[in-house]
Amino acid sequence: TAPVPGSREWMFQGNGLRFVREVTQGWLLCAEMVGVFAILTPMQKVLFVCLGNICRSPAAENLFNHFVAKEGLQPHLACDSAGTAGYHTGAPPDRRMREAAARRGLEFVGAARQFRRADFEEFDLILAMDKSNYRDILQLDPRGDFQHKVKMMCDFCTHHREKEVPDPYYGGPEGFDRVLDLLEDACQGLLQSLKQSS
Repeated sequence: TAPVPGSREWMFQGNGLRFVREVTQGWLLCAEMVGVFAILTPMQKVLFVCLGNICRSPAAENLFNHFVAKEGLQPHLACDSAGTAGYHTGAPPDRRMREAAARRGLEFVGAARQFRRADFEEFDLILAMDKSNYRDILQLDPRGDFQHKVKMMCDFCTHHREKEVPDPYYGGPEGFDRVLDLLEDACQGLLQSLKQSS
């Protein structure tokens, strides 16, 4: 995207950053990293949604935050998670999901909340874990004003062919590991997609 009037450009050496362009009217940073060119827009907000917000969606939130932090993109990308139902409001991520994450050296945190209509306005992208979640989200948008924001999480997978992230709640430990495999793939694909489209 071409700079808008009032932009400033300068050279900066250090931390692998070769060229920085600041644009005053909304664009925060355009940086050419060593081997990578990333155009970063103002803050983008993503919401992950499952049924109860204690297994799949908080896992996606924590994983996405992990990958965002690894690339130092916290000033530009933020996320949250919610459930279409309010069964577990205020609860932390499921113990079994936290244990599965710990085996991968990760700590999952959070407090469950229910999806609300205001989330359509607050978030730029809303990702459903399965088709049932997708339908439940869209029921709160009967006129379809925000349908363009609602996508399926597995649409961003690059290595797995599954179309939905299965609910591991009633299964064994292997189900939680499988969910993390899918979500790691989808979160990394999502991050690359956001970087390329910004």
